[in-house]
Amino acid sequence: MFDRVYTSYGQKDLIMNKKPLGRTGILVSELCLGTMTFGTQTNEVDAHKQLDLALDSGINFVDTAEMYPVNPISEETIGKTEKFIGKWNNLNAGRRSDYILATKHSGEGLKHVRNGAPISGDTIEKTIEDSLKRLQTDYIDLYQFHWPNRGSYMFRKNWNYDPSSQNKQKTIDNMLECLEVLEAQIQKGNIRYFGLSNESAWGTAQWLRLSEANSLPRVQTIQNEYSLLCRLYDTDLAELSLNEDVGLLAFSPLAAGLLTGKYQNNKVPVDSRKSISPELGGRVTERAWLAVDKYMEISAKYEIDPIHLSIAWCSSRPFMCSTIIGASNVDQLSHILRSQDVKISKDCLMDIDNAHKEVPMPF
Repeated sequence: MFDRVYTSYGQKDLIMNKKPLGRTGILVSELCLGTMTFGTQTNEVDAHKQLDLALDSGINFVDTAEMYPVNPISEETIGKTEKFIGKWNNLNAGRRSDYILATKHSGEGLKHVRNGAPISGDTIEKTIEDSLKRLQTDYIDLYQFHWPNRGSYMFRKNWNYDPSSQNKQKTIDNMLECLEVLEAQIQKGNIRYFGLSNESAWGTAQWLRLSEANSLPRVQTIQNEYSLLCRLYDTDLAELSLNEDVGLLAFSPLAAGLLTGKYQNNKVPVDSRKSISPELGGRVTERAWLAVDKYMEISAKYEIDPIHLSIAWCSSRPFMCSTIIGASNVDQLSHILRSQDVKISKDCLMDIDNAHKEVPMPF
């Protein structure tokens, strides 16, 4: 199932595992470079250094979105991340085929993008064309819908999630319309494959059913939040992933920095994400601190850096396609990449499971 790429990194060799990207026949590195800070916390020079380091270290997968950067999201910076990547593509024209490029179409409700318009047959073509221009490329390998128009239980909305007001037929009609336009974009050569983000098991099942019934593009991946602190994926979606070959692209594997340990004891490093967003998108709770303490104890017990423990654990999950790693600067990325050296023992995994049982779903 796995292919291995041997690469040089620093003073030692890294082995970068590769896993299937759905049913595309493509193998992607088990680590994917996330870029959501390119243009806010990360300047263009450092962004390009990160792209260089990632590819030179065996990563062949880069994820972005039309709405990036974040921290914060603003009308003035929409599309800036894609432009940074586009500049790198232009400067490294011979390397575009060296990696799989994924981007996303924003869902309904983001006022800075198309005045919050929903994803539809009317928005997809122009949105793709605009991303292609910013990215300075002829094609996008994986085109994802960032969140469903009908809403999502992600981003801490799971505590009060109520889908009872949804219009099922409207949802299905929209899905079919979107798939037909995506097929036209594939035939045109603008995109190669289709993925989802912040999606549910029911929603993903409908996309799969419609694509199969109508010979339209199949969902290849789901990009949802997943970490030691956020394990909503472990039940229905895990089952769907494994049975339908729709792998998870895990974002926020370090829980917005909580799992690094850098915020312990009320510390807030300068220029950190918490210095910009004190609540870390609703992740800061009393129970979260309790959970982080337990994982810090496990990290110390097994003498594994907490960052490497968190990333390696994500990569070990049976439904994982690729774990999206993000860094504010190239030095952080260099450190994160060392997670490839880590092997988690059965005893360590048992301790992790016990910690999860003691403090489940802390935010």
